[in-house]
Parts: sequence; structure tokens; C-alpha cells
Amino acid sequence: MKGLTVDQISADRVTFLAQQYWSPETKDTHQPYDPQVIEDVYQTEVHATDFNTRRIVVLELSQYLENYAWPNYSQQASPAHLMTVVVLVNEKFRERVPAWDSFEKQPENFPIFLRHLMKALLDADNTFSHKEQTSLVMFLNHLYNSIESELIRNGISHTVSYNILECLSEGQLQSVLKNFPNWSKALKRTARHRKKLSGQDLENFDFDTQFLNKLMLQFIEKLESIPIPEEGPAPGDLVQYCERFLELAIDLQSQLPTRRFFNTLLHCCNLIVKCQLSAFASREEGKLFSQLLHIMKVYAQFEINDNTGQPLSDLDCMKLHYDEVKEMQSITFRNFEELQEFSFSSVASVDSVNQLQNYLDQLENEHLLKMCNLLHLLSKEDENRTDSRFLKEVLLWKYQRRLSQLEAINRMPLYPTEKIIWDDNIVPSEYFSGDACLALPKLNLQFLTLHDYLLRNFDLFRLESTYEIRQDIEDIVTRLNPWEAEDEAILFRGWARMAQPINSFLIVEVAKPNVGEDKPSRVRADVTVQLNVRREIKSEWESLRKHDVCLLLSIRKPKDIPDLKGYFPEQFGIQFIRGCEIEGMLDENGRVIEEGPEPKPEIKGDTRSYRVWLDCNQYKIDMDNVKSTGIDTYESFNILMRRKPKENNFKAVLETIRDLMNIKCVVPDWLQDIILGYGDPGAAHYTQRDNSLATLDFNDTFLEFEHLKASFPGSTITNPPNSEMVPPFKLKFEEQKSGKRIVDEEEGKVNKEINVEAYTIPSRGPYPYTVPKKNKVQFTPTQIEAIRAGMQPGLTMVVGPPGTGKTDVAVQIISNIYHNNPAERTLVVTHSNQALNQLFEKVIALDVDERHLLRLGHGEEALETEKDFSRYGRVNYVLAKRLELLDEVTRLKESLGVQGAMGASCETAGYFFLQHVLARWERYMSRVRIEPGKAVNVKDIDDHFPFHVFFSNAPQPLFKEKTYEEDMEIAEGCFRYLENIFTQLKEFRAFEMLRSGLDRTRYLLVKEAKIIAMTCTHAALKRRELVQLGFQFDNILMEESAQILEIETFIPLLLQNPEDGRNRLKRWIMIGDHHQLPPVIKNMAFQKFSNMEQSLFTRFVRLNVPVVQLDAQGRARSTICDLYRWRYKNLGDLPHVISWPEYRVANAGFCHDYQLINVEDLEGKGETEPRKYFYQNLAEAEYVVHIYMYMRLLGYPASSISLLTTYNGQKELLRDVVEQRCARNPLFGRPHKISTVDKYQGQQNDYILLSLVRTKAVGHLRDVRRLVVAMSRARLGLYIFARSHLFKNCYELQPAFAQLTRRPQFLQLAPWERYQCERPWNQTPQGKPVRVQDVTDMSRLVGQMYSEMCASWNAQTGLNEPGQLKTNELPADTGARYDSDDETKQNKEEEESTMIVNEVEAN
Repeated sequence: MKGLTVDQISADRVTFLAQQYWSPETKDTHQPYDPQVIEDVYQTEVHATDFNTRRIVVLELSQYLENYAWPNYSQQASPAHLMTVVVLVNEKFRERVPAWDSFEKQPENFPIFLRHLMKALLDADNTFSHKEQTSLVMFLNHLYNSIESELIRNGISHTVSYNILECLSEGQLQSVLKNFPNWSKALKRTARHRKKLSGQDLENFDFDTQFLNKLMLQFIEKLESIPIPEEGPAPGDLVQYCERFLELAIDLQSQLPTRRFFNTLLHCCNLIVKCQLSAFASREEGKLFSQLLHIMKVYAQFEINDNTGQPLSDLDCMKLHYDEVKEMQSITFRNFEELQEFSFSSVASVDSVNQLQNYLDQLENEHLLKMCNLLHLLSKEDENRTDSRFLKEVLLWKYQRRLSQLEAINRMPLYPTEKIIWDDNIVPSEYFSGDACLALPKLNLQFLTLHDYLLRNFDLFRLESTYEIRQDIEDIVTRLNPWEAEDEAILFRGWARMAQPINSFLIVEVAKPNVGEDKPSRVRADVTVQLNVRREIKSEWESLRKHDVCLLLSIRKPKDIPDLKGYFPEQFGIQFIRGCEIEGMLDENGRVIEEGPEPKPEIKGDTRSYRVWLDCNQYKIDMDNVKSTGIDTYESFNILMRRKPKENNFKAVLETIRDLMNIKCVVPDWLQDIILGYGDPGAAHYTQRDNSLATLDFNDTFLEFEHLKASFPGSTITNPPNSEMVPPFKLKFEEQKSGKRIVDEEEGKVNKEINVEAYTIPSRGPYPYTVPKKNKVQFTPTQIEAIRAGMQPGLTMVVGPPGTGKTDVAVQIISNIYHNNPAERTLVVTHSNQALNQLFEKVIALDVDERHLLRLGHGEEALETEKDFSRYGRVNYVLAKRLELLDEVTRLKESLGVQGAMGASCETAGYFFLQHVLARWERYMSRVRIEPGKAVNVKDIDDHFPFHVFFSNAPQPLFKEKTYEEDMEIAEGCFRYLENIFTQLKEFRAFEMLRSGLDRTRYLLVKEAKIIAMTCTHAALKRRELVQLGFQFDNILMEESAQILEIETFIPLLLQNPEDGRNRLKRWIMIGDHHQLPPVIKNMAFQKFSNMEQSLFTRFVRLNVPVVQLDAQGRARSTICDLYRWRYKNLGDLPHVISWPEYRVANAGFCHDYQLINVEDLEGKGETEPRKYFYQNLAEAEYVVHIYMYMRLLGYPASSISLLTTYNGQKELLRDVVEQRCARNPLFGRPHKISTVDKYQGQQNDYILLSLVRTKAVGHLRDVRRLVVAMSRARLGLYIFARSHLFKNCYELQPAFAQLTRRPQFLQLAPWERYQCERPWNQTPQGKPVRVQDVTDMSRLVGQMYSEMCASWNAQTGLNEPGQLKTNELPADTGARYDSDDETKQNKEEEESTMIVNEVEAN
């Protein structure tokens, strides 16, 4: 849908009506409510325009629903009023904005509305058209998918309750109750309840009971009205209705609360059979309908007990199937003599489709009907139906043997083929608008079983990867520009970096199938290409590594002049696409070159051959097709295509998910129900756990005792009398476990007594470097609660608004767990390498032994440390540390006068410790230890100490000789230092015994490391390897949880094998912010329709899992924080955002610290769209860059300024303008970063210049999460360039834009000021501000200032002409290049000027 212009909206009739009746801007002059307005608007704007999306958008943006349609809904509401509400809510769901806010603010009308809706859906009077009925069905589906809302859940729950079983025939009901006897009690309760009702209540109860049954019968009637192709076309509106109804049925079946009784009703109505037999299913227009029907079949037969919700194994399903067939055989034995053979045969010999069909063909219609009735397979409406085709299908559907879903997935090729890649019903195009129904699974609140959870994620991840592959193929093939020569050879007029023509392709091995399988166990091929390309590109091809995925393309008969708007495979001649996995490049002797530390052999010439593995499942399918078609796919490949490594991990992730489906996934008992979306959402919280800890050691969390007392407001703090209260502290919480369900931490707190005990950390040695590193962050009470929850067993969720110190909280939790549970291992997972490195750098700075730290995956090299924390880096550290410690052992040996090579190895060092060190220490202790009746002189501690010579390099004197206790602690500290040396050597002994680097890295990972960090992608890629190594951990901490895909959050839970059938995971800490941007999903259909962008963190929040929300930010000025503060509960400011110098002064040259600047068209142009969704706005780009130039002329460091925008097109335009106007000029240089808002999430800068680009429609900034990210990137100054009257009227954006529009919407400047001026932040500049009218005015001002500065510099340097400064004399603060998404630090001076402080106040 093309966007509407502001002028169109302003001149629109709806806008005129809005000003009269419902616009918030004119609420003082509104006319009284007039129902005729509702009628007229619906008829003219919706019905008469055939539900035109543009017209509906105008209505929805005008706040028609919130301010007029819903507040005035009543019992007397007309059908038009009902449809108005339905259409506007559907539009909100299409736009992915909150839809139920108005309903929950004014819930009193909802029961009336719901009753009207249900009656309209059944439409006994044919009041509504098929298109209107389709909208009603879509709305009903939205209701059933929003059961997290209590209002909606209470309204619709009775339509899917056990009372709907009354719709079954008597025989069907008895058959169902035989399988689920406890349902009979529920039906008796229903009967008793019904007897108490009368009048309207009884009528409503009966209506609700029959609602879904009648709706299905109505659907069947409409479906059967669609003619066969020969009798005429299928009405388009009716087609959409049927598709949307199947979508509704699938969604009802795919979550347990709605499935339990509905699935039984669906089976008893034989809905699936009737859909299969319909004429529509066989029509060309019915392709999507058939695909939806396939999904409905999967869920109708899903391996779950509908009564208990427990998953069924393959064995359970087989037993149920055998019982059903045996029952059928018993009935045929008693009633049908002609089926005696069937009755006495084994189940396995008769339950195939063909065998059953043969037996059923022997029966007459009357006998088929009799059999179906005896088996209770027919509904009340079908009990006398004699259609033999229908009756046979009913029997076949019920009793045929079914292939298990798992078996089907194991037979599925993991690489996409040409049939899937361009099927728009399965992999929609990037232009998906949200209007259509698709044959895709959805990720909503709940899942049936873990298998269902994995299955949906498997399908969506596979299809999202397929979409990305399609984009790459279309880009590369278009660049290659193939054409067919006269001899039918395919030649290429173009060139592509990521693809090469194939010289030869040869299958070299097809291994025999494994036992029990019919596919080859391995298929290998050799692919030869000619790398006659530039050296760097040749190097890229030669760098293809083992397990890299490539694609094989077969191109035949492309069009001479392809139409880019046509069907791509047809236009460019794409015949086949197959995937392959690199085993290695071949040397000149045809052998695979193994990867390793040794340099690869040089191969002469440009010909390169690769050994690849093919997909065994796909190979079998293709070979079976050769028999039927005679076409051998593997003789036709002519293109080898590679992909970028970061985007090419899909096969490994799919294999990981498939592996998880093939094993019994052992999720911790305390987590499984929550992951599936059932049970008490607070059950995994520490306040509800039986193993919660009453006493916690907070180590260095508190800076002082006053900090501790301030951290628990409302609690009584007690401590032992006469004790010195200095950190660290142990706290004992005298609380009772809360018995009620809690929604957030505040409800979970109990105002009780806290007993505090201070203790002293034992001395670790006499050297200064042995003093433990301590935390310096003064955590807030809410952060302390988050740390406390993270230390407890169970699930901890921390919501961290921008600037609230999420990382500091995470690091402190890791440190406390490390010290309190030294035997436990903690896995740290983040979404990005950048976030992982930031967190890891802070962990390194705490009191954590280096040997226990390990960083897995790529990105380790970006750590701001000289130390290598990768696997091989840690092994090298251990080996170097071992030598260092053995040298210390040798020095100790010499100091004690012991002979022999005691420091030769870890083993000899161990003997030395036992025989010489420990023995001397025990003798020493026997002399100096105070015992009853024995006096010890303080000087004796020094005189008898056996290790004086060794510690002679420590600060002297070693002993103070003041008190016995002090000197004794020094002596024991010295021994602890020695003991630690030998403890480490004992741990390092394994590295002596293991000789290969690989074995050493594995041992380090499995045994030595205590804190292991990796990205979620690395966890998904390496799961199989980690499990095989025996990797184990006890705790998981996930940062950026709201940005991680659901499945990539789940996989790290299962990176270890269970112990005794149980998962050993004790703690799961998730830290994120669901109010900021979700995971990136490139395909809009998967994002909107399938809800794939929903993270597990966000789903848990929707399920009301208890969370701790950090409530004090330390990033932005308080005034800037107000722009997004409204999105969070009780978000305050830390004291330093008021007290620190940079916050106390104003932004030099600006009258305001934030401002919305209205930008009109430049030369008649606003937003432009050079290509689809590539939005640009030259006026805003020029304005932003000129403001940047203005700031640089005032002395602002370039490194303190970032340029952001909401669209990639504008980002490219900003870069072009900066390169043209600033990059080569020493007075300007480049800004620190030019990026999109989405890419800049998790980063910040002092000053942000933000371009919103759009002038015709609000666009995707309407997603409030993007707005929050955009508003929260700046610390000191935020300047937004936009078409103000477009954005300020958007309902979702009003809380922010209402504040922005209170200030002038034209730029007000004070160009006489200079950077770091002393004007207080709350004072206006001295003198009259310069008012900038538009970008042209700004350009004149900057030009004038530039000329003046050049003239001043000329006078100082002796240059005659402006602009003749040497470009190699760039100032240090010109900023970094912005061609990378990773933050890069500049020199130390610049780093200090842009220091991004701890976002929690530090002492």
C-alpha cells in the first residue's frame, strides 16, 4: 500500500469529521454523539470502497476507534457500528500496534459487543457480505489469540469450554467419554448449572454452547457452495473467508486452552474430510486452502493427550491406533461377514490406505453408513448421509496408518529447493502487507508440547533462511545475466563476486544406507570452478572452510530480455537449486586439504576443485524422480554459489533443532510449563521455590553499611552488637515464602527482618596484587533485588530500560555466583559479539581468576584487552602460567634448601607440597597456635615462620608484631598464597598429560573454565559438538534477551546431557527490554503473520512471569528521558544526571537540549522512494548534516555526535552528503557514526541528530519500540528532524510527540556560544536566539560561520585563500569511519571526551 500524503489526510472528509466529533485537538468544540455519523462513515469509507486499506488507515490514524466508535458502543449499536470496531481493530493488528487498550480502558461495553459479534458471525439473516464475514472471522481469531488479556479471556472462555461437547451426537459423546471419563463429571456440572438458568441467561448459555458448532456448519455450507472449475469461477471474497476460517481452526487447535474440547468437536463434525472432498480443494485458487488444510491435519492428529495436555510418544500413538483398528475389526466381525478377512488380519497388514480402501470398496453404501454409525463417526447432521465417497474418507481418515511427524522431518531435506523458494504461500515476498492469510505456523503465547515448540520454530527458521537465500539467488543471478547461445550452451554476460560457473560436477561417492534407512548414508561430489578473478576474490573462494554451505544452480533457457517483474525462475531459466556442504578444497593429487595450523599448499593455476557433501534425503528424492521423469538433476548444474559467512549458518541451526526433536528434551522440571505457556507464571520465581536460599553472601555488592540499609527500604535491618559493619556482608532474610501468585518483584517482596553479618575475606598473600578487586558501583535498591533474585535458584527476569545499568547487574550476578558456588559453572549468552565483549570486559575487571574465564566463538579479537580469552588463548595462558608457577616452586624449594627437581612438573610439585611445604607448615602451626595452658609470644610468629626467604620480595616487614591475631592472619595468608600455587598446578596437571592442542582445549572447556561466554548463534551452531564433549553448566545468564529469537534462547538450555534423566540447570537469568526493538526478521510475513519477531523474553512478559524492572537511569538528561520515561513503570533518574558537570550546563549554541524541527519539502520534494521501501528525504539529510557542521564549527568533537535515521535509504543519503560536504574538510570530518536506529540499539552518544524521513505516512516508527530506541540514544542533546504534523497526530506516538511539540518546531540557535559553555542547562542564552526557518536558512548560517572561521585561521596561519588548510592535519576528534557496525575506540584523548560512563552511579 502506497502511503498517504499529509495533504491528502488534511483535506480528507474523515479529517473534517474528526475535527467535529472526535479529534483530541478539538475536544472542547465536539458535537454530540450521532449514530448516523458511524453509519455514514462506515458506508462511505469502508463498505463503498470495498474495504480499501488506505481509507481504513485514515480512519484508524484519526483515533476514530479510541475516541468515538468504542466509547459510544452500546446495546443499540448498529451492524455498521459493529463492523467499524472490527475493521479498525483488524487494522491495528495488521499494523502490529496495541489493539486492546481502548477495550481495557472502557470494558463495560465488551460483553454487549461480544454478543453482537457472535450473532453477526452466525448471520442468520444474511445481513453481512462475505467480505464482512471474513473480517468478523479475523477479529474472532485475534480474540482467541489474545487470551493473556483477562477481559478477553473471560469473554470467550465459555465458547471453548466442556459444555460444547453437548453438540456431539449421543454415540459420539459416549465414545468420547469412554476415552476421557472425567469429562462426564464436567458435563454433569454443566447440566446442573443449566437447570439454574432461565430466560435470557439460558438463551445466552445455549447460544455459547452451540456457537463454534454452528460456525463450522455455516463454514461447511459456504465451502460446499463453491462450484467445480467447469461450473464457474470461485467468488474471491468467499475464497478469503474459507482461508481465514481454516486459519481460525488451526489457531484454536494449536493452544491447549482452546484445543482441549474444540479438537474433539472438529473431529466429530468431520470438518477435515469435508474440506478434503470439497471442490475448492481441487481448484487452482484452492492451493493456499490445501496448504492450510495440511497444517490443520497436522494439529488435528498432534501427538498430545487432549485431556491431560501430556505429550504422546510414537509408541503411545501406535497403541492408540492399534486399539482403534482392533475396535473396528471387532465391529466388522460381528456385523459384516464380507470383511471376515479384514477382521482376522493383523493391524499392520490392513491399516495402509490402499489396503483399507480395498476392503471398504467391498461394502455397499448402506453398509458403509451402518459401519460409520456403529463406530460413532458421524455427527447429528450426517447420521443419514449415504454418500459413499464421504463415508469411505471418514473411515480412511480415522483408521489409516499415519507417518509420524518426526519421521517426516527426518526425511526432509534441510536445503531449500526451487519449488519452495518461489512459493509465495510458503515463503512470501518482501512486500507482504499483512492483508493475506498464509500457510505458516505462528508463534503465540502457548505451545502444545516441546515437540510442537521445536516444530514451529524449525519450520519458521527454515523458511526465513529460505527467504534470505532467495534474495541472494535473485541478486546473484541478475548480476550474472545468463543467456543461451545457439548451441544451447549457457553463457554469462555479467559477473558476481559470490558465484562462479561450474567447469565440471561429478558424484564421487554414494555410500550404502545405514541399517533401517533407505537413503544413502553419505553422498559426496567434486565441483570444479575456474577462479580467473582478482586476487582478493580468489582468496575468498580458497578460504571456504569445512562445513560452509554453498548452493548449486542449474540454469536452462533463460529469456533473452528477462522481465524483473515476472516469475523469476521462468525469466532467468532457473531449473534446479540444491545445497551442499564443503568438505574441503582438493590439492593437485585430488586429496582434501585438511584444515590446521600448517599453511595450505599452493596450487598452481586458476582451477580449483572442492569436495562437497550433498543432502542424502534430497539425493534419494531426486534419484526416485529420475525413474519417473528421466531427468537427472545432478547432470545439469552450472553455477556454484556461496554466501556471506554470517548469514550462512542456517543448516547447522536446523540440524540442532532436528537433533533436539530426535532426543528426549530434558528441560528443567521447574521451567517446562512456563516455556510452553501454562501453569502458574510465577512458579519458577525464587519466592515460590522450595530450594530458595535464606542466607546469601553478597560479597562486594555493597559499598558500605549505609548502602546496604538504603538498598532494602521498608525492611528492618539487624546486625550483631559491637561488630564493625564493613563489607562484605552476608544477609539472612527472615521471610516466608509467598503463597500467592505474583506478577512482579514488588508483589513478591515481604516486609520482614534482614539479619546482616559482616565478615572478613581471608588474606590471599602479602603482595599488593593479591588484594581482591572490588565492585565500585553503588547499586540501587531495585538493582539489588535483581542481583538477589539472580543469586537464588530459579528463573530471574530483569527488564532494563535504557541507561539503567543492565550490564553492571549482570556482571555482579556472575561474580556473586562464582564466589558463592565455586563448583558451579555459568554460561553467559548474548545476542551480539559487541554486547558479549562489553559484558566480558567488565567480568575480567572483577575478582575472577583468569584461568576460569573462556570466550567461545568469533568476535573475541574485539575484546579491549591484550589477553586472549579464546580456547587456544586460554590453553596458552594455562601453559605459560604453569611454567611461571613451577618457577615459583623452584624458588620455594631453593628457599627451603630442598634438593631435587621439584619444579620439573605439576606431579613433582604436588609431592613437594605434601612432603616439605605442608609438613613445615603443620610443625609451625603446632608451635604458634594458642592452646589451653599454652602462651604464645607475638614475636614467635615471626621467629618460627618457615617461609621468610621465599617472601623476601614482599613488602617488608612481613609481620607487624602488634597483635597476635594480625600476625597470625598474615602467616595464614602467606600459606594460602602457597597453597593456591599448588592448587593451580594440580588443576594444570591434566595439561601436562594431554599432548594435543585439541585435547587441551576440550579439557579446558569441559573441566577448567567456570565462566563460559558465547553468542546465541554460536550455541546453536555448536550444540552437537558441545554435548558430545560432555559440556556441563549449572547457570545461564542471557543479556539482550529481548533481541534473541525464541529458538536461539531455548537451545542454550539444552547444551548438556541430562544427569539421571534430569537437567542440572539451577538458575536462568534473562536480562533485556521488551520495550525496545525485537529480533531482526527480514521477511515481513514471518514478522507480522507468524509473530517470529517475538522473543522468549517478551512472551514470558506477556505470560505475566515475575520481572524486576530497573527503575533509575543514568544515561540521559532528565528532560530527554521524559520522552520515553512514560513507557516504563516508575523510571527515575540517578543523582549524577543532575550533579555531574556535563549535565549541569546547556548545549552550546542551542536554546534547547532537545527539539523537534519541522522540515518542509526542499524544491517541492519530501520523501522519495528510489526503489521499494528505500526511503530518502534530501531536505532532512541536508538539514541534519548542516547542523552537524554547525556543531563542529562551535567546537563539538565529531566523536560525540551520531547521525541516526529510521531507514536504510536515508542512511546512505546521509553518508553521501557527509562525504560530499564534510569528510575531507579538516573543520568538519566525519561524525562518530551514521546508522539506522535499529542498528544503533545498545549504543549511545552525547548528541544525536535524528532524521525520521517520512512525509506521507508515519511508517514503521509507529512501532513504539522503535520510538523508544530512537529517543533513548542521546545523553546530552537530541535533535529530531521530521514533518511534525504527520507524527504528532499518531496515537501510539502521542506521549513523546506531545512533549516535543510543546517546544518551538523551528530551530533556535545561539551561534555566538562555543562548546563547553558555562550557561546552566535551565537558562536561555544571553541575547536574542537566531531563528532558523528552513534548511536553506541553515545553509546560509553555516556558510557564514565557515567563512568567518576560515578568515580567522587565514589570519593566524598566513594563508591567503579560504579552505587551503592541509587535509592531513586533521584534529584528533574527527571521529571514526562508520563502515562497521562495531563501536571502535579512538585515541585516549578522544576516549576521555566521549567517555560512556557506567550507567549506575559509581563512587
